[in-house]
Amino acid sequence: MKSFIDCIPCFIDQTLGSVRSITDDTVLHEKILKKVLRVVSDLDMGDSPPAMGQKIHRIIREMTGNADPYQSNKERYNRFAESLMPMLKKKIDGRGDAFENGLRMAIAGNIIDFGKNHALTEDDVLKVINQCFSVLIDMDAVASLKEEVLCAKTILYLGDNAGEIVFDRFFIEQLPVEKITYVVRGRPIINDVTKVDAEEVNMNQLVRVADNGSDAPGTILSDCSPGFVERFHQADLIISKGQGNYETLSGMDNNIYFLLQAKCPVIARDIGCEIGAYIVRKNAISRIIEGNPKQGAANTK
Repeated sequence: MKSFIDCIPCFIDQTLGSVRSITDDTVLHEKILKKVLRVVSDLDMGDSPPAMGQKIHRIIREMTGNADPYQSNKERYNRFAESLMPMLKKKIDGRGDAFENGLRMAIAGNIIDFGKNHALTEDDVLKVINQCFSVLIDMDAVASLKEEVLCAKTILYLGDNAGEIVFDRFFIEQLPVEKITYVVRGRPIINDVTKVDAEEVNMNQLVRVADNGSDAPGTILSDCSPGFVERFHQADLIISKGQGNYETLSGMDNNIYFLLQAKCPVIARDIGCEIGAYIVRKNAISRIIEGNPKQGAANTK
């Protein structure tokens, strides 16, 4: 997926939100913003938004001297998500299909995205999670994914964000775990999930965990390690979480199911849905059912 003019304000907002969370030094804020503006002015609109996000956050890390600016937020939301599990498991115990319930929770967890919303709060997350069982979703696509999970011999599950990984874990517990490799980023980028997060929530005790060798907030195959790229192309089924992975992989012809919330107008327009929709989409083929604006669009600013 290419970038659009509409992405540029988001790049700037993301820069300001990030640097203000790291330091109160307004002089440094200005220096970083000016450098980012110069880079954005040379943006190749044919590149995906995560390609620009990678450049922006490399600048932020270099100029602040902070190798992982979102570390404390990642730890906080991993703990918060884990604290919700007993309540959520009790809420859905014996209710409906475990596969569908897990899938809904995994998509709801995609709200924990500090690239899109650096002002996100725990109350925002709790509200979205509590609504996830009543939001409209494409049940034909859900059924298709469930069948393909059973048929596939090897499954790559591409993770997205810290905190969200806890809801991924709940979904993965409903799947044949012996088939699954959970993929994380190779190095810290925004609040995207890394091996540290996987270990923190014990994902590595449930399934194999591998990193993709990249610090992009998506899956830019040309920037990933050769070992990951080989594994990617050999997988029978790829489950791809989040907007960044959608933005970088939506044009691929591999057997990919995208699971995400459409959290911005650019993504919603590309998919053909409303902001807030819960998306279960096989490559660019599946039919989309939009979320109820009063439910699916909650807190997707």
